[in-house]
This record gives sequence, C-alpha cells and structure tokens, in this order.
Amino acid sequence: MRIVFLASGAFAQPTLRWLAQSPHEIALVVTQPAKGSGRGQHLTRTPVRAMADEFGLETLEAENVNAPEVITRLRSLEARVGMVIAFGQKLGPDLLGAMPGGCINLHASLLPRYRGAAPINWAVIRGEEKTGCTVFRITNRMDAGPILVTRWTEIKPEETAGELHDRLAGIGVDAMKAAVELFDGADIPAGTPQDESEATLAPKLSKSSGAVDFDRKASDVANHICGMTPWPGASARFEANDGRWENVLLLRARRAEDAFAPIDSPGVIDARRYVAARDGFVEILEIKPASGRSMTWQDYVNGRHVSQGDRFTIP
Repeated sequence: MRIVFLASGAFAQPTLRWLAQSPHEIALVVTQPAKGSGRGQHLTRTPVRAMADEFGLETLEAENVNAPEVITRLRSLEARVGMVIAFGQKLGPDLLGAMPGGCINLHASLLPRYRGAAPINWAVIRGEEKTGCTVFRITNRMDAGPILVTRWTEIKPEETAGELHDRLAGIGVDAMKAAVELFDGADIPAGTPQDESEATLAPKLSKSSGAVDFDRKASDVANHICGMTPWPGASARFEANDGRWENVLLLRARRAEDAFAPIDSPGVIDARRYVAARDGFVEILEIKPASGRSMTWQDYVNGRHVSQGDRFTIP
C-alpha cells in the first residue's frame, strides 16, 4: 500500500521506523521545516525528518501543507491514505481529499477524551488511571473524526508525562498497524462516530503552566508535577530559613501517605522533609536546581541542608 506520512515530532518516530521496514511503500514524508535554535539559530531538523533521512526516504518540508502546489504533488503520488502523527499543521479539505482513503491520525488519548495539543500531560495532571492511543479519520473538527482503532494502557504510579509519551509512542505502532490493515480491501473504513457528550479538551501548555502551587490537594500537586515533566517543567522556588533561595524544577512526586492534615501552611517542609499541601503532604522524589543537574530529593536535602520550616513558593 502506498502511504503519505505526515509527521514532525518524536512521537511519530516509532511508527515511521515500523512503516519504513514494512511491506508498505512510503510515497513521501511531509514534515515541518527546520527551525533555528540556540544563539546562532542553527537550523534543526524535525525528529521525523532526521529519521526519514536515515532511511533515505523522499521528504518534503512544507511551510504550508495546504498550499496548492503541495496538494497537486500529493495527488500525483496516487497514495491510498495519508498517515498523520504529531504534524503541527491543520489539514484542509483539499488535502484530505488528495488521497482516496483520506487521512488518519494517531492521537495520544482515548478519544473523545483529551482532544487537543497536550493529551498526555493532561491525562497525568488530571490523575487518570488509564489512557491510550486512538487512530481516527481526520475531519474538519479537531480530533473529532470517526474512530478506527483504540489501544489502552494503565498510567503507572509517579509516571511522568515524558515517560508516558515514550510508552504511548510504542503502543501507537500497534494501533497504526491495525488501522492500516482496515484499508487493505476495496472499501474505505468508515469508523465509529465519537460520543460528543464524553469529549474533553487538552489545551496547549506554556512555561507559565508549570508553576507549582502547594495550596491545592496533595494528590493534585503531585499529579501536576509529574504531568509537567519534562516540559514545560514544574517550577518552584526553594526558600531556606537562613535567606538562601533558588529556582528549581520538581521532576517527580507523590502524595505522602498520612492520616492527618498539615498544621503548616502550604509549601512548608516538615521534619520528614515532606511538603505541606492543602489537605496532606507531598513527597518530592526528584528535583533539578536551575543551575545544576537532576538529582533525588534526598541528595538535594543533603546538599542544600534542607531543614524543617524551609519552604517552596511560586516562582
């Protein structure tokens, strides 16, 4: 089967690796243009472009994937279907009609829950017990098309959004394999309509989204920390009783098992080096000082001489 692969982010790499080594033919890889990074604005290829080059695949970097010349080229490829993963641009109706099977998308949630740009983060932030991958037919509405394949997995205790991202990227390969098989026959699979009453959103995050406020339920604080790792980062300020302070990223945490409510104000560190929240305590597991490396909370406690009464505040 001839397939056009439209993707940019690292989430798509496991599927591209499978597809490049499968009996299917990748007619073209379409990705976002290279972007400048660092002081010298050195151009950096997308993760998908880097892998496509590794496999020697023909690639198009499209500034506007809906441009007439791009649509014309896609039509000329005579591909059966377009496979879309973490691409970064909205696909218009002309592009969706450029292939007989239209385009299918791999989304990192159990649709219709967590439609939007950051489904993995929000599943962790909201304390979901399970999530997964959904392959659906792309329509004009965001992440709202008919569902073709679903795969689910449990979210592990203290699992960060970054760790879950990597696991779901692998699970997505199996979902895409199953979805492509549906296009083997003469008919185009219609899919199952989503239940709009169950739809929730997963809006894009920003750096400011990561600020940690301990004046919340302890479980919510811990989920927020794990859900913001590695990006945009759960940011806080450590303030010692002796006047020392530094900005940090809290990388992993869990709700401490306590049978009593805190008597200290939220953010204050107790004798056990737990941090008070609104209804309990948060146990920090990993931390990264702004000027240093990632480390365990115990190493930070020892190195910074963290004492009872020190605190975390919003940076």
